[in-house]
Amino acid sequence: MSFGHGCGCKGRFKKWGLKWTQTRGAIIDILASKGGHLSAEEIFFEVKKILPGIGLATVYRTLEILCELGFVREFDFKDGRSRYEFIAGKEKVEHYHLVCKVCGKIIDYEIDTENTEDPLFDFKKSLIDKFNFSIERSDIKFFGICERCKNY
Repeated sequence: MSFGHGCGCKGRFKKWGLKWTQTRGAIIDILASKGGHLSAEEIFFEVKKILPGIGLATVYRTLEILCELGFVREFDFKDGRSRYEFIAGKEKVEHYHLVCKVCGKIIDYEIDTENTEDPLFDFKKSLIDKFNFSIERSDIKFFGICERCKNY
């Protein structure tokens, strides 16, 4: 396992004067390979397979640091636990979630804003103009019922 080397994260840690650790790299690798939406406990069980001596508190502290640095984003899907997603390298991507209220399925919807117009562009522009507010990112979740649950 490369422990986060492939994403350029290690260099960014050093640039900010922070220590690179196997734990940080392992958590980044797990989130990047699994596609996100993992709870801290799920991440802990995956990291424990690689680094058996790790504790849950270390995973929580590491996730907090990774969120502060912008490598990982924390989401609340109203299921009683925070979920985490690797976002480094997706600075030009608008990322929305569709969450099924019945089964809890989370569907990602991403738009590369360099190649495709964001369908919410006009709405965001109206907020910027009306409130003189600079939008840096958006975390938009749509709650409803997925196709599978509607058919039952």
